[in-house]
Amino acid sequence: MTGSIDWSSAMREAIDLAGSLDVDCAGNPRVGCVIVADDGRVVGRGHHRGAGTAHAEVVALADAGPAARGATAIVTLEPCRHSGRTGPCTQALLDAGVARVVYAVDDPGEQAGGGAEVLRAAGVEVITGVESGAARWAARAWFHARTHGRPWVTLKSAVSLDGRVADATGGPTTITGAESRVYAHRWRALVDAIVVGTGTVLADDPALTARAQDGGRHPHTPLRVVVGARPLPAGARVLDDAAATHLHRDHDLGALMAGLHAREVQHVLVEGGPTLAAAFLDAGLVDEVLWFVAPFILGDGPIALPALERMLDVDVRDVLVMGEDVVVEGTLRGGSDVHGHR
Repeated sequence: MTGSIDWSSAMREAIDLAGSLDVDCAGNPRVGCVIVADDGRVVGRGHHRGAGTAHAEVVALADAGPAARGATAIVTLEPCRHSGRTGPCTQALLDAGVARVVYAVDDPGEQAGGGAEVLRAAGVEVITGVESGAARWAARAWFHARTHGRPWVTLKSAVSLDGRVADATGGPTTITGAESRVYAHRWRALVDAIVVGTGTVLADDPALTARAQDGGRHPHTPLRVVVGARPLPAGARVLDDAAATHLHRDHDLGALMAGLHAREVQHVLVEGGPTLAAAFLDAGLVDEVLWFVAPFILGDGPIALPALERMLDVDVRDVLVMGEDVVVEGTLRGGSDVHGHR
């Protein structure tokens, strides 16, 4: 803390901005920024909305206007120093006359990284490492894709207390309550692609789109991916024009991940049935789980997972109560090196 400014509190606000739902990253990180005056007032806010749009710092500076001069820019990722689809954020900060930059995580890129030294050389005070774990977590998909060459994978499942994903018919079965369904659609709005198997499409005919809280379609539409060789009915909702759909006609998940990475997909939500979920887990391709548990016992029907090749440990990050449901969120132990809290 310097003067009346609480760096951690301001950084947490920037991290919340980075997690906004109106983002289509397409290879870019989630970044948030706030501009704080010397008396601690936030005078500007901004976040990056996707490739080709203004970076978080530029949006926040525009929001602050003349109040940015002599203020502190608090940003989740080190300001970039290169010109790509947009100009360098370091120059925008210098032109605005900010006196200090506080950021959470270094930019690992050879071109974009190094912005801190540019700012210091120009006489701007630079403070680093504030709330770095939480900021890195907010941009975990971007960091993971850069490090591992594949998207970050979240596996979602909704089960009864006896671990079943459908009733004895095996057909569409409502498992979770309304609050959980709203939360699940919020997750859909955060990812770049939703993956299911042909079995799920044939059994449930899902639309695989993200709905806003008011029930309308969310403006961010993830890519829909269907894995498997079985033909789909021409009228399947996943083939409509509500969103783009990719049909991956074999079961090579490594090739699927490589192809999605090439399309700049950074975050994948696997919502397929038990067979696809087990395949992703056995292949070591799951980084995070999102497990909804509803308070009833079906007694019969397909279980969430068939036998796996080995036991897998999960580091539980959060346990949430959604109406009458419980949601467990966690990362696979020994997997990604990205840690923190959402």
